[in-house]
Amino acid sequence: MRGSPVKNAWLQREPSPEAAARVFCVPHAGCGTGVFRNWPRQQGLVEFLPVELPGRLSRFGETMPATFAELAQDMIAGLARHMDVPFAFFGHCWSALVAYEVTARLQRAGGPAAARLFVSSQLAPQDGPVGRMLGMDEAELAAELEAMIRDQGSTPHPELVAVYLKVLRADVEMSRRYVVPDPLRLTCPITAVGWSEDSEVRPGQMTGWPACGDTSFEIFAGRHNRFVDAPPELLTALCAGMAAGDRPGFR
Repeated sequence: MRGSPVKNAWLQREPSPEAAARVFCVPHAGCGTGVFRNWPRQQGLVEFLPVELPGRLSRFGETMPATFAELAQDMIAGLARHMDVPFAFFGHCWSALVAYEVTARLQRAGGPAAARLFVSSQLAPQDGPVGRMLGMDEAELAAELEAMIRDQGSTPHPELVAVYLKVLRADVEMSRRYVVPDPLRLTCPITAVGWSEDSEVRPGQMTGWPACGDTSFEIFAGRHNRFVDAPPELLTALCAGMAAGDRPGFR
């Protein structure tokens, strides 16, 4: 009798063998894969795979690495066998830096190479670390976490907030330690996404990404965390970016 496939801790589900391309979607600071609950599993031939990070949801018992570099190394080891079709990473705010670091580490190691990097609401690595959470105390972070939970359509419970406050603090400290004055220039193209009503990271603050690789810019209507709603224009841009292959400047 053939045994069941071994579950991959990094993924909620087994990737589809029918997908022609995959976008690994990384949750932002303090959050788990639930932020992608509104996203479709697939659009056209492009599959969207939320990545479960250590220390949250099904991985509560695991310790989050101390640096983006360590997290990237572990993530590559966990996802490598699913990089058998053209793939990319999507990251929003904090996780855009995770997405960049994973893509850069793959390039340094000689492959497999990502087809594209998608970053949303984040400054380029050499322009940080920045962000109002860096100066927040525990009470302020807890209030921020409660707001994020409500923004996802859920009700914050004290026990859940207490658990995820530790996760959020660890993520914030990881960002504080991430200083990259001379980022590796990626060989794959970058799509940088800004949001018109974003008061956290204004689109005009994202102009440093061309130092990290050939970059095209998109600005979509909405607030900072509108990506959780799976905006059709964002999903279309991700699919178009994968279809564009390695053509820089594709919109």
